[in-house]
Amino acid sequence: MKKLFGIIMVAVAMFVATPANAQFKFGLKAGLNVSKVSFDKDVAKNAIDSRTGFFVGPMAEFTVPIIGLGADVAVLYDNKGVEVDDVSETLQYIDIPINVKYSIGLGSIAGVYVATGPQFSYNIGGKQIFENEYSLKSSEFSWNVGAGVKLLGHLQVGYNYNIAIGKTGEVDNVVNAANELIKNDVKNNTHQISVAYLF
Repeated sequence: MKKLFGIIMVAVAMFVATPANAQFKFGLKAGLNVSKVSFDKDVAKNAIDSRTGFFVGPMAEFTVPIIGLGADVAVLYDNKGVEVDDVSETLQYIDIPINVKYSIGLGSIAGVYVATGPQFSYNIGGKQIFENEYSLKSSEFSWNVGAGVKLLGHLQVGYNYNIAIGKTGEVDNVVNAANELIKNDVKNNTHQISVAYLF
């Protein structure tokens, strides 16, 4: 909890330190995600398929007028689904993405943006899944790359790709004829489609 509190305080300090003429907006962000699970070794004990999940939570954004440079931060409840041999599990996280954002206006009612930055995720669900064969980490670090459109001064629709930095968890795998078990690191990259409404 201390680490989580520290990250939130850094994000708040970043907003406070911005120029006085920066434009601040607060609102709600939600969307759908599809995770892509991969292994560090070619042989996997089971076939893992991704399922659609969702995320939702508060968001804050600031933008420096004229130059269009700014940042956003959110605290999101993230519900991800994975499936192994037709058995489904739900992964639950609190995600804190902190993105640098560059926006270009296309008149007073529309604009486009690109964004990138780190994301800190905390597992609030089970650490052991699929009959304890899969062990999840309690926290993860990843990187976001995305783009989207701004409409009517309040609505944002975007696409984001979340790239795992380091492993999401581990799974035991039978890898040879001697039935020797080794740890196979798992990474979970995620495609996201989001809608945000800022006041």
